[in-house]
Amino acid sequence: MAAVSVDGETVATIGKGLLILLGVATTDTHEDVLRLAGKSAELRIFSDEAGRFNLSLIDVQGEALVVSQFTLLADMRRGRRPNFAEAAAAELAEPLVEAFAAELRDSGIRVQSGRFRAKMLVELVNEGPVTIIVDSEKLQRPRRG
Repeated sequence: MAAVSVDGETVATIGKGLLILLGVATTDTHEDVLRLAGKSAELRIFSDEAGRFNLSLIDVQGEALVVSQFTLLADMRRGRRPNFAEAAAAELAEPLVEAFAAELRDSGIRVQSGRFRAKMLVELVNEGPVTIIVDSEKLQRPRRG
């Protein structure tokens, strides 16, 4: 279960499924977010009857709550203040976040979203807990020589 509130108003809520905190980098493309959405929908991270990670979001008919989160791109290698230079500007990020959510919907997943550029209160019941970072650069298939 997860929910997002803005100014005391709940703007999105889901039951069983995934809270996806989506950080968009300056180098991310439309193709990257489509591939990432496909991976998110099909990633086998839900338990089957034997307790093994064997089921996907599609398999369990789960929901997704997509929240744009530029702070995931924080570079903290220098100084004491995070540098967000690698985070895409809102003009680039917002349509890519929307494309990500649309691709999940096209997979048959019920999708809710946070509010872009808003100060959001995000609530999560993390069963497991299972937390996985999926990086679009690491989804590239290795070249075979």
